[in-house]
Amino acid sequence: MRFDDRFLEEVKSRLRLSDVIGRTVKLRRQGREYVGLSPFNKEKSPSFFVNDDKGFFHDFSSGKHGDLITFLQETERLSFTEAVERLAAEAGVPLPALDPRAAEAERKRASLADWLELAARWFEAELRRPPGQAARAYLEQRALPAAEWTRFRLGYAPGGRTALKDYLVAKGARPAELVEAGLLIAPEDGGAPYDRFRDRIIFPIADARGRVVSFGGRALDPRARAKYLNGPETPLFHKGSVLYGLAEARKLLHAGGADAALVVVEGYMDVIACQRAGVAAVAPLGAALTEEQMEALWRLHPEPTLSFDGDAAGLRAQARAIERALPLLQPGRSFRFVRVTGGKDPDDVLREQGPQALRAQLADTRPFVEALFEREWDAEPLGTPESYAGLKKRLRGPPA
Repeated sequence: MRFDDRFLEEVKSRLRLSDVIGRTVKLRRQGREYVGLSPFNKEKSPSFFVNDDKGFFHDFSSGKHGDLITFLQETERLSFTEAVERLAAEAGVPLPALDPRAAEAERKRASLADWLELAARWFEAELRRPPGQAARAYLEQRALPAAEWTRFRLGYAPGGRTALKDYLVAKGARPAELVEAGLLIAPEDGGAPYDRFRDRIIFPIADARGRVVSFGGRALDPRARAKYLNGPETPLFHKGSVLYGLAEARKLLHAGGADAALVVVEGYMDVIACQRAGVAAVAPLGAALTEEQMEALWRLHPEPTLSFDGDAAGLRAQARAIERALPLLQPGRSFRFVRVTGGKDPDDVLREQGPQALRAQLADTRPFVEALFEREWDAEPLGTPESYAGLKKRLRGPPA
């Protein structure tokens, strides 16, 4: 949604900056301003100033400066739109009306979102019913206790061809809507749609606010053609812009303060393992990290850590991430890299060594420049003057 300057000024004029900031930062009056300890850095002497008359804050310890919207973006990891919507609701200012076509599109998205949320609840319930016995056994084998299933909204899709479809249609859904939401597959020959996820452990995929936009499923049948299956592109779900686990990661970042790390891992179970250990973690959805996902990461953290497996696929993913990130790097926007030891992934480390070991391994990072140099050093054997000249050229020039 686009907001014009008049609307933004109306929202800010109805809220006093010191009142809103004072809920999370202890402020005391100093002349015409308020002063307090920085919410961005640990400090003993206050260097954070709030000026109601001018409508801005300034933090000398970090150099951060901005208005009420900026403060929410910085401290609560909200997007611009999310911050404005929250403040508008608090100020009692109605959001601008959408044009008719945009309003219809929004109505349709809301309807699809309702069916996705209902499906998520049904999957959760099925996990705890008799058909979910094998799924429960698998999760227990992976040392993921039942108490955590609710936190991550894990579910189970039974093996029946139309079990979910029958449930949602009985609730009033039209099969065409469920196809558009990615819950059903419509056969090319025009046959009746059927459930996309069958006999799979279900991982709900949520947007930054925690609203379900799609699902991922892990097959229980070892003969299944795809071990992991994600929902398709829909009006609500764009694979290249969504990160699994983002809403929970934002909570962990907010609770951890300025020193909290943000880690990008490769799979659902790795995200869950990190978050269970208190580490904010997310994962791309079966594809290389995109530029849009990188921008989303930098909105949350100036230097996220990328953790890829040490196998050939993980090394290729790291190389692609380096190439895509290079043109986007700026002061205060980079990446670090880490690889957990012994050929393990974060889920293995948590199960075998515990949360403290996992946190320690994820904290042992190296800078972007070191990973870049290593990639170029390994590009070809270095044994001749020509090969060293090639290394020098690659390091100085743009990526191939």
